[in-house]
Amino acid sequence: MIVINIHEAKAKLSEYLDKVAAGEHVVICKRNRPVAELRAVEQKRTEPRPLGLAKGTFSIPPSFFEPMPDDWLDEFYNGPVFPAEKLPSRVAEGRAVSGPPAARRRKR
Repeated sequence: MIVINIHEAKAKLSEYLDKVAAGEHVVICKRNRPVAELRAVEQKRTEPRPLGLAKGTFSIPPSFFEPMPDDWLDEFYNGPVFPAEKLPSRVAEGRAVSGPPAARRRKR
């Protein structure tokens, strides 16, 4: 990483742009405090991604293509929208507060 002041960045901008294109990062400082960073812009893909990159990394078992059991389908189509079992709440418990912030402050 290259750290420079604004004056030097103005004087040698094209030189630093060449370094950025080569992979360097340039931090520009004002009064020795970083204010900006020069880095290369990611280039867009020019050719399509090849197909089959994950070939051989996983396999699909034959049971995947078998029909679902009738009791599962019945539960899926005729079951309740929300199960009857109590799911754990993710909401933190606390006292209920309503109204605008100013009104809440006066009640305390």
